[in-house]
Amino acid sequence: MRGLPIAVMRGRAARCVRRNRGWPAALAALLTLMPAACEDVSHGDISDEINILVRRDDALVPPATERLAVYQRKAVPQIETAIHTAAPSGRLHLVAALDRIGDVEAVPILRHVAVFDTSAEVRAAAESILRRWASGSPAARASRASAALAEIARKRAAGEGPLLYGAAGLPGAPSTVGAPEPVGAGPPEVAH
Repeated sequence: MRGLPIAVMRGRAARCVRRNRGWPAALAALLTLMPAACEDVSHGDISDEINILVRRDDALVPPATERLAVYQRKAVPQIETAIHTAAPSGRLHLVAALDRIGDVEAVPILRHVAVFDTSAEVRAAAESILRRWASGSPAARASRASAALAEIARKRAAGEGPLLYGAAGLPGAPSTVGAPEPVGAGPPEVAH
């Protein structure tokens, strides 16, 4: 800046002020949006509660279910993810948590579990929840639960269901334990 005439320096200063006139509005917008930009810690809290449901089978499970239910719809995607890798007892706890949350967004998850889960107990629990929801309220949830039950019946009639391996679902030779007979199939013929 040294060596420039004063008129040029004043012109630059005037342009700088003109360019930065909107700084109070920008600052106000920044301060307004800052709370929305803060990290949502609920994701970690939900994960902690799900870990209890998946890994434990004791007195810590019911309180964790209640704490998870507080998050309502926010917890549903993480529960859905956890269901795929949990042991059968953990899946039962997660299905119970979806029931406790009671959100309509849980219907497709329960439908999938009722058809494809490898544990008959977990499949029955998911279907039982859908039956109860279909006969209750709110109307949107009842309607979706009824449609899910119809889809479950259709898939089972078409022979869709869990893929089980060996006795009791252990790895090994494929098994059809729990799978329905194909539509229109009679009893197997026995050669004499």
